[in-house]
Amino acid sequence: MSESTPFRVALTADFYHSDGALKYRDIGLDSLESAGGFSVSRFATHLPEIGAEQLSGVNGVIVLTPTVTAESLAKASELLGIGRFGVGYDGVNVGACTAADVVLFIAAGAVDHSVAEATVGWMLALNHHIRKKDHLVRLGHWDARSQYMGSELRGRTLGVIGFGGIGQSVVRLLSTFGMNTPLVYDPFVSPEAVTRAGVKTVSLEQLLTQSDFVSIHCPLNSSTRNLLSQRELSLLKPTAYLLNTARGGIIEEDALYDLLRAGKIAGAALDCFVDEPIIVPPRWAQLDNVLLAPHSIAWTDELFRDIGRAACQGMIDLAKGHRPKGVINPEVFDRASFLAKWKRLIQGGTK
Repeated sequence: MSESTPFRVALTADFYHSDGALKYRDIGLDSLESAGGFSVSRFATHLPEIGAEQLSGVNGVIVLTPTVTAESLAKASELLGIGRFGVGYDGVNVGACTAADVVLFIAAGAVDHSVAEATVGWMLALNHHIRKKDHLVRLGHWDARSQYMGSELRGRTLGVIGFGGIGQSVVRLLSTFGMNTPLVYDPFVSPEAVTRAGVKTVSLEQLLTQSDFVSIHCPLNSSTRNLLSQRELSLLKPTAYLLNTARGGIIEEDALYDLLRAGKIAGAALDCFVDEPIIVPPRWAQLDNVLLAPHSIAWTDELFRDIGRAACQGMIDLAKGHRPKGVINPEVFDRASFLAKWKRLIQGGTK
């Protein structure tokens, strides 16, 4: 990388308004400006799936919502890295990235606090019937307030499915609420993380039957798709609340809808859905025991700044010959063809 041959980073068009102005206050681009040696551009048009032509001549791309397929990478001879603006990567064909000699990395750790804070906020909103009480005032139904007695988090049990950075942050934020020992289901959690957080690992069935709140923080993959189907959901207490800030597809939506409509669980808070975006009023809107958000409940200025800085730092690392944090396909570094490409594009930087 040099001033004469800058490292070319492109951003997908959904970061911008049609007039070219950024939609968000700060997405960390100052990191690239400070580093020097980078040119930053944006895709001219937004496509649900990145087109091969959009990646032609690009060294790194920061992706917000479009998917990345094998077809997307057909002309990726100059592409070294893809930075997902977030921590989910179910919309990226990881195998195709490796085959095309492209590093895929996520903003590991950058979302933990914001998602955890939003999760705790939703727990309080559900437990205190905030949505319903708001409506009582708006409709002038003041005297109906005695029908909506809330309950405290104190003495309640949280169940966390997926105990990575976000799940651990949720437990930390809730540590002063006087809740019971949190229950965790995560086949891959380390004993050190369990000890450090003071949680108890249990089976999925135990977690569902014993928890007052079940919060999902695992990725969507072949082993977690429909992890909570009708059988699992039926194990929940009738007083339990279910929260999903992870991905649509982890919960079997038909089964959850039926349980909520029948009042067999107390409620749910859903930030993500199988089919997104939702552009017509969904069936969930018919239920008054559900809180909904358009896959953005944790979106804050601070979150986008931190994610952006992480994504930009990944590009800086690659351009300097260093492995970025949050790499999803580390096997790419064992490929001679990738190493040759990396050396060519950064003009001999050391790894």
